[in-house]
Amino acid sequence: MLFGSSAAICGALVALAISGTAARSENAAVHSSAVVNAACGDAIVGAASMYNPFKPGREEGGPSTASGERYDLSVWAAAIKTSLRRKFGGVQFGARPKYALVEAVGKKVIVKINDVGPLRPGRIIDLNERTMRYFDPSLELGVISGVKVSPLAGDYWIPGPVG
Repeated sequence: MLFGSSAAICGALVALAISGTAARSENAAVHSSAVVNAACGDAIVGAASMYNPFKPGREEGGPSTASGERYDLSVWAAAIKTSLRRKFGGVQFGARPKYALVEAVGKKVIVKINDVGPLRPGRIIDLNERTMRYFDPSLELGVISGVKVSPLAGDYWIPGPVG
């Protein structure tokens, strides 16, 4: 019974989040902290790095992501560690996208998880260029430690900063 109540509450929160954010465009999306803080999913803490398969000398696998989308440095997206794929809803070719709340250096952003990768030890997520610039505008850090990543229930989130 407790599980059923929790699931109902989580569903209601997702419905509230969808109704409150559906009318906003991706570029102008600023989510209410209260809605995102109430999102479902256990957080994972680790390091984040940046990937861009179009930069010379990079080790990434190319411009196609695991979801089948083309890599786009201008959207709010990320690749999750392959071993965490199931926790983040599968991330499969042609499937509906999954979303996560990423928190670091006092900032929060919702990203679309559209790729997976082996990632180096200690890293849990690879952020695309736009997302990494949000946390590290100069891109000087390279790796951000202490990043908290929480899967978000539902698949209709609008990626972008959380206000």
